[in-house]
Amino acid sequence: MDSQVGLSDADLKDFHVSKHPLILHKLSILRDVNTEPKRFREVVDEITSLLCYEATADLPLSTIRIKTPLAEIDSQDIATRIGLVPILRSGMGMVHAMLNMIPSAQVWHIGLYRDHRTLQPVTYYNKLPDQATVDMCLVLDPMLATGGSAVATIDILKHWGARQIKFMGLIAAPEGVRTLRQAHPDVPVYVASLDSHLNEHGYIVPGLGDAGDRQYGTI
Repeated sequence: MDSQVGLSDADLKDFHVSKHPLILHKLSILRDVNTEPKRFREVVDEITSLLCYEATADLPLSTIRIKTPLAEIDSQDIATRIGLVPILRSGMGMVHAMLNMIPSAQVWHIGLYRDHRTLQPVTYYNKLPDQATVDMCLVLDPMLATGGSAVATIDILKHWGARQIKFMGLIAAPEGVRTLRQAHPDVPVYVASLDSHLNEHGYIVPGLGDAGDRQYGTI
């Protein structure tokens, strides 16, 4: 699958597609139409945990002094306040895994839905405080399809005062990548797969269907 057709070098800058064998194996389970919601949620959780390693590999560290059972040593601590921003509702499926990896992270929800006639995002929920309370935001959404919801969310976060933002998803379409990279070239993107294209209804092909419906059994 030549899914990078139409993407420029600028589009692919800071765009990361995982090649980890475990992620590729688990993607097969997600894509399978016969995977039931319970197993689907479990695999979303598992892939998110693996992607978290890759997306946080460059987090800044500070030195702290700790005592082991045998001696005192200089050790490392995360030196940045991290905020998780799941895009409701499908992004919620990625939060549990992220909190397992980063228990101190704050969670802020932004609710968007895609108008099926215009394919444009519509904001219906935003409870961010008046000023940014974190140093880095990780935007969570399983599907980067048209890119509209991701762009709208990052617009909100930048207006809020977020200085560092990364996007984490499971599957992306070239159209969504292009839209996001052109609107926010400073935002790194981490996904498990770059698929072929969007169909006429704005769904990723081959994709896995609607991630929210498949997680919550509302197909």
